[in-house]
Amino acid sequence: MNFAATQLDDAWLIEIEPREDQRGFFARTWCRQELAAQGLDAEIAQESLSYNRYRGTLRGLHLQRSPDEETKIVRCTRGGIFDVIVDLRPQSPTYLRWQGFELTAKNRKALYVPKGFAHGFQTLSDEAEIAYQISAFYAPDSAAGYRYDDPEFGIAWPLSVTAISERDLEWPPFKSNATSLPVS
Repeated sequence: MNFAATQLDDAWLIEIEPREDQRGFFARTWCRQELAAQGLDAEIAQESLSYNRYRGTLRGLHLQRSPDEETKIVRCTRGGIFDVIVDLRPQSPTYLRWQGFELTAKNRKALYVPKGFAHGFQTLSDEAEIAYQISAFYAPDSAAGYRYDDPEFGIAWPLSVTAISERDLEWPPFKSNATSLPVS
């Protein structure tokens, strides 16, 4: 596995190293030793799958508040997504900055999302599937989020939104809810 630093502190893009022959290829997509050697959280408590019917579907921005913060490794296994993370750690040099990544089944890249980041994505294709490896069990009372179009972040989503949940539309603006941020 190859780890490429992103523009946001502690977030990493992970690329596989395929070993190819006439049959195709084989590649490691997760390794506790390699993650730990990189100084990353290698705990997995659960894995989830998100299926999205339509291009332009938007999910997010989501996070788990303290003490139930989680690290995620996000990979698109079918179709493509524009995956976005926002650094919400007040002590971080990249606080309130966001970065987007194109994750596709074809490029096979994954994104390591540290604790204290909000996460969301927009589908770039119909029938997109996204697999998440998550370091902590889901805690409904700690679930939080911010609007995808919050001006505090200024995220440039690539498409018009074709589908979004009522819950995601009802998240508060960042400034009104900043006291409930993670404490990383």
